[in-house]
Amino acid sequence: MKNYDAIVIGGGPAGGAAAYGLKAAGKTVAIFEGDLWGGTCPNRGCDPKKMLLSAVEARDRIKQLQGNGFSEVPYANWTEMERFKETYTSKVPEGTKNGLDSAGIDTFHGNASFISENEIKLRSETFQADKFIIATGQKPSLLNIPGSDNMITSNEFLSMKEMPKSITFIGAGYIAMELANIASATGAEVHLIHHNDRPLKAFDGDFVDDMVEHMKASGIKFHFNVDVDEVKKTADGLSIQAKDFELNTGAVVCATGRIPNVAELNLDKAGVTVEKAGIKVNDNLQTTNPKIYAVGDVIAKTEPKLTPVAGFEAKYAVQHILGKINTPITYPAIPTLVYGSPKLAKVGVSIPEAKADSDHYQVSEFDLTSWFTYHRLNEPKAAAKIVLDKNKTIVGATVLTEQADELINLLTIAIDKKMDNSSLNDFIFGYPTVASDLQYLF
Repeated sequence: MKNYDAIVIGGGPAGGAAAYGLKAAGKTVAIFEGDLWGGTCPNRGCDPKKMLLSAVEARDRIKQLQGNGFSEVPYANWTEMERFKETYTSKVPEGTKNGLDSAGIDTFHGNASFISENEIKLRSETFQADKFIIATGQKPSLLNIPGSDNMITSNEFLSMKEMPKSITFIGAGYIAMELANIASATGAEVHLIHHNDRPLKAFDGDFVDDMVEHMKASGIKFHFNVDVDEVKKTADGLSIQAKDFELNTGAVVCATGRIPNVAELNLDKAGVTVEKAGIKVNDNLQTTNPKIYAVGDVIAKTEPKLTPVAGFEAKYAVQHILGKINTPITYPAIPTLVYGSPKLAKVGVSIPEAKADSDHYQVSEFDLTSWFTYHRLNEPKAAAKIVLDKNKTIVGATVLTEQADELINLLTIAIDKKMDNSSLNDFIFGYPTVASDLQYLF
């Protein structure tokens, strides 16, 4: 039996951050990974998606400037996009493992499972530790319908070697909307099926409607209020079956959600409670077994399940294990983004929440389309909704623009620093930029 001060299960961003932090504090550390070293984000998630989006963003910029510098709008070449993505992702697993090895962290590949409250087993070998951190994340779920094996998930989509002439996405959350935009930019016929008529339900409805209309204008076909019953193979592709609905397509991507990746862990043997949304933790990220912590997307929480949030939690768990912090974890403002065309982002107090409590919040709405920052790019739609409290301090924002990813980060800083308009007068920003517009937003 091998003994460690701490064992981390999950070799992604959260697990890696935890392992490095504990090792730096002089602890003996082992880390286990059952799939690709580096985890979902750099291998099959945020990073490869952003690599592919580089071509989409370039095409969108040309499309907006058609007749104003460009005569034609080319489709993005999927094969070249995929090859470019591989220049990054192909190096992630080996690079991640080499980094851990170089730091003196023991690495083990395979699906470890608990056999007691302080022991895990990998194949025939047993490992014991004083503390554990579970950081196994989530994995895509498939609809439990006939023909589910004919569908692929975002994992397979991001590694397709060829883009089919037609492709259909089931779902209308972040993943479906983003991947649909990527596929559409390559010239594929794209369909998106959703079981109700409210995509991206966590976002402001007005801006979601604007995004959907923009996607429709780019050729994406939406099919709302459709519950898929079956996906059948046909002579030349697949057929999606539902009540009073049938659609023939080249590929079907199921993007109906993600589930906690805990099936292999045997957490009942460790006295760890698992709920539908993930592992139950307290305010110190301890599970129902206080020797075992959980961080990242695998835990049940109301905060967004995002890579930077997972890293934030990992750092907190390390500090708690080392006895350097005892107060409950407190999250800063967390921005969330949908990388569509245009991009949609929000942070802080939501628009519905603010409108429901008008005694405490004021919502200001801005059509940014004619502002120079957006006019120079000929953006077809740019808008923002800003939430102020009674002291005129910014507490929330939702934005829709091709530059939403840059703007929302600036607004996040403003919220965390409890800024009002007068606070901005202490800064001089580069002009003309997204940052130099802040003073006009609140």
